[in-house]
Amino acid sequence: MTPAVAQKATDQTMTHATPPHPAPETRVVTSRRICCDGGEGQLGHPRIWLVIPDQGWIDCPYCDTRFILAEDAEDDH
Repeated sequence: MTPAVAQKATDQTMTHATPPHPAPETRVVTSRRICCDGGEGQLGHPRIWLVIPDQGWIDCPYCDTRFILAEDAEDDH
């Protein structure tokens, strides 16, 4: 197995708890249910609601902001 193929196989076996890429912006939140509107007024995006899964983070599909659930957050899902 070539090093590139070995790396790809390793990447595919990573747990979902590890984000696959860095986010342009990261926010630590204390609730699993959060909303995102891009935060830039009319230059933002439509307001959407996201629910952070058990892995502890979620990326906004519009602006790629990563929301990370704080360790001391209550489990409200």
